[in-house]
Amino acid sequence: MFRHPISIWSRLALILAMIAPVGALIAVGSAAATPLTAFVSIAPQKYFVERVGGSRVTVQVMVAPGASPATYEPKPNQMAALAQARLYFAVGVPFETAWLGKIAAANPKMQIIKTHQGIQKRPIGEHHHEEETQHSEVEHDHGILDPHIWTSPPLVKMQATRIRDALIAADPAGRAIYTANYKAFAADIETLDTELHEIFQDRHGMAFMVFHPAWGYFADAYDLEQIPIEIEGKSPKPAQLAELIKAAKAKNIRVIFVQPQFSDTAARTVARAIDGRVVAADPLAEDWIANLRRQAAAFREALR
Repeated sequence: MFRHPISIWSRLALILAMIAPVGALIAVGSAAATPLTAFVSIAPQKYFVERVGGSRVTVQVMVAPGASPATYEPKPNQMAALAQARLYFAVGVPFETAWLGKIAAANPKMQIIKTHQGIQKRPIGEHHHEEETQHSEVEHDHGILDPHIWTSPPLVKMQATRIRDALIAADPAGRAIYTANYKAFAADIETLDTELHEIFQDRHGMAFMVFHPAWGYFADAYDLEQIPIEIEGKSPKPAQLAELIKAAKAKNIRVIFVQPQFSDTAARTVARAIDGRVVAADPLAEDWIANLRRQAAAFREALR
């Protein structure tokens, strides 16, 4: 007659034994599900880190939409948020030169990953008339190099590799996820690169004109020529402007590409002189693959 009470306690013990591991698993799962907090300098990097990190990473962008990475100054609330970040992905834009040390000091435990490390930089702004060619040589001697490496798909693939490795180092439990996400992203980059080569296969050596020289790596990747209006962050002087207008006419350029972070006054002056037009080309759009497809179509249309 004592079998029934013993059976009840045995069952209760079994239930408690089963509940304990489940609770432990829930706790472990919750800890693993807490995403890494990361900062990036510009919006395209947010896309890169999210493609590799997926839901295991929360990403904040330092340079606000519409602001220039050349002159941006972080806001106090951003500096405060950095104190909680695990990772910072730098890309080599000018504001980092002045602020990266302060960013590191705001959170000494935060790891800073230079995604541009190991990438060969090009001189910023390749110029085409005699005066500007001499100027370009001076730029090269002083090491003023082009930071816009995210406009080249092959260079983005290199950056994605560094992002993957940094995420695995910070969160080893996510290795399989980061590896799989990287492979998918790398495949998309290769597909995009193939598409862009096909788009420009009959445009090799042709020139397009931009205000700010943000598309040099893109031009290099697809055998195009970028002619910038801006020189060392400054609008051209009248004599330089005249030379640019002459070069545009000689190369039958009818479109001047501008980006929203900069004034388009000089670009519109050139456009009027060549009976052309101004077209937007934003290298800082977050939807990186879609944006490069849009800009490629616009460049191809202009290269006629």
